[in-house]
Amino acid sequence: MFRSVGALRLFLAAALAAAALPAHAAGDLLVAPTRLILDGSRGTEVVLNNIGAEPATYRISLEIKRMTAEGGLDEIDEAEATPAEKTALAMIAFSPRRVTLPPNQPQVIRVGVRVPEGTPAGEYRAHMLFRAVPDAAPATAPKTGGEGVSIALTPIYGITIPVIVRVGDLGAEARIGDARIAETRDGPAFAFELTRSGERSVYGDIEVTRPGAAEPLLVARGIAVYPEVRRRSVALRIPPEVAATLKGPVHIRYSEDREIGGATIDEADRVVK
Repeated sequence: MFRSVGALRLFLAAALAAAALPAHAAGDLLVAPTRLILDGSRGTEVVLNNIGAEPATYRISLEIKRMTAEGGLDEIDEAEATPAEKTALAMIAFSPRRVTLPPNQPQVIRVGVRVPEGTPAGEYRAHMLFRAVPDAAPATAPKTGGEGVSIALTPIYGITIPVIVRVGDLGAEARIGDARIAETRDGPAFAFELTRSGERSVYGDIEVTRPGAAEPLLVARGIAVYPEVRRRSVALRIPPEVAATLKGPVHIRYSEDREIGGATIDEADRVVK
């Protein structure tokens, strides 16, 4: 058991790093925080940091993403956006929209919101995209020692974070469904469903423990259910040698982010099969 728990911790540290850290990373860009909530009374900031060895340029924009029942986020064309999604794009402001970062030099992006009078109560969300701008370079070059051309492909990295605007006094609850070990194409996963009710999203951390034990068997950070879905499936990948240790009676706790107090959203005893 000791070895299994240790292996699980090492695995989750790698597989769930994006959810566990206070910053997102893609390529050489770090972005913090990873989630913004605004109520219209004041603005906030996002800090970008280039951890690479060369200067890099990034373009910043807003886009619409919708959660699927599987927990993924589909990008939505603005022409297909709902009135609430278009309102989110219109009310969120930020500056600057393009930055060039020297190595290890942070840059602050100021983010604000202007809620038009008469805006219906609810949660409005857009996703802020930080996309790398590749250096200007010829796309093709002559092959050495032969005819024709060779094509150089440059990967373009991007990070998105949700920007949430809450208008009015909104509430939400979530309930944990049955849990099981599921086989996915990427290997075994600890799987369960979260059912949400209310006018806003829920967001928090999952801890799985044995009844009566204080040390968690599994921890996952940053599990969200957005208002466009009432129920989403959660599948947390685990190494095969650990899957068997999670079977049997467990206690699952879904709690708010630790930065806002870590209050319990829901907890349940389940028998994992």
